[in-house]
Amino acid sequence: MKVAIVHDFLLKLGGAERVTAVLMRMFPNAPVYTLLYDEEAVGEIFPKEKVRPSFLQSYPRFIRNRYKFLTYKMPRAVEEMNFKDYDLVISSSSSYSHGIITSLDTKHLCYCHSPMRYAWDWTNEYRKENKIRGFKSLFYTPLIKYLREWDRLAADRPDCYISNSMHVGKRLKKYYSVPSDVIYPPVDTERFRAKSGHSDYFLIVSALTPYKKIDLAVQLFNKIGRRLVIIGEGSHRKYLENIAGDNIEFLGFKEDKVVEEYLQNCRALIFPGEEDFGITPVEAMACGKPVLAYGKGGVTETVISGKTGEFFFEPNVESMEDGLARLMYNEKFYSPHTIRRHALQFSTSVFENKIRQKIRTL
Repeated sequence: MKVAIVHDFLLKLGGAERVTAVLMRMFPNAPVYTLLYDEEAVGEIFPKEKVRPSFLQSYPRFIRNRYKFLTYKMPRAVEEMNFKDYDLVISSSSSYSHGIITSLDTKHLCYCHSPMRYAWDWTNEYRKENKIRGFKSLFYTPLIKYLREWDRLAADRPDCYISNSMHVGKRLKKYYSVPSDVIYPPVDTERFRAKSGHSDYFLIVSALTPYKKIDLAVQLFNKIGRRLVIIGEGSHRKYLENIAGDNIEFLGFKEDKVVEEYLQNCRALIFPGEEDFGITPVEAMACGKPVLAYGKGGVTETVISGKTGEFFFEPNVESMEDGLARLMYNEKFYSPHTIRRHALQFSTSVFENKIRQKIRTL
């Protein structure tokens, strides 16, 4: 069986890219098609000889670096990819990849991280975060209308959908009117070991953007004075550093090995934003560490209150403080080995087995 893989953009190494990397290892002869590719950023995982970028890659680098200006070209770019020689195409999509066109003889399995959020449920928030108003709105409003119309038509092209959580499955049903099976993303749980004890710090590992709500955690730890370590980079870092007290430490980007050490030695992971799945909480649990998480999104499918962590349910400091108090009170009841056993159901091997089972049904 001749297989191809499609991923929206290969410009950074995030959770969606890690899923695509596992798919690539499962099908080592499969090329990876993408709209845009940055060899410096992802070449170690996605070598150039395996990648088939779209015609957008021929644009000058200064334009590719501002690829939001190419948004109106992306539907055509993904539709012009040619898959006539393949028996199976697996798209890894959070925006455009599901919109590829395949022949009747080619099966198309879409692993959906989410429908295009800035075209659907996150439109108003995206507008606010990017300060799109006045003159900019003259371009943004018709562009979103066009993307919605294209996206809804493109949603009918895959033969079947897999969603990365029940949370995303509901979105697929609402915006695309399609059913989906849930297969949780692969987490490399074998990298980690359950560890008792801690170094008396709480940990955040996240991109530092407004959407992640790291400011809530900063405000809380300013208030209670406990040590908080933050690993990650992003547009919000300078703002967060300006409002943080001396008990909060920003480490910036760190390699996986360093992150692993901090996860294994933390008291608990703090996860203040809403995510479609959330790989980092599962990694923390694979280390036997409890998680304090905002009680919405995919994390409600991975964290068990009172057993592997706690939730807070309002996006404010008071609710988060209440959740942290419950977590600290319950520390004596948490079992690192029980927490790790729970995390193993999200392992890479489980993901691979379920993907292969799904392919056999096509």
